[in-house]
Amino acid sequence: MDPQQVFTAGQQGLYMLLLVSAPILLTVLVIGLVVSIFQAATQIHEATLSFVPKVVGAVAVLAIAGPWMLTTLVEYLQRTLQSIPSAVG
Repeated sequence: MDPQQVFTAGQQGLYMLLLVSAPILLTVLVIGLVVSIFQAATQIHEATLSFVPKVVGAVAVLAIAGPWMLTTLVEYLQRTLQSIPSAVG
């Protein structure tokens, strides 16, 4: 296995990580921004007011995009495992 294959495998792994985690991260980011603006406007600084909507949003995104995320990860893992013989030999 030459260095180019190692870098390509690492790049594909990082891309897959970004692709699969993006829906949850973006949802939590947007919810956090909206809650922060609401807290700044009303001057209510309650820690659970920020935490609960983020958890609810993350669970909702997992319920909606979870099957796609799992399918994407399984396909990536299958491709990676099937490419091991060609990388070693």
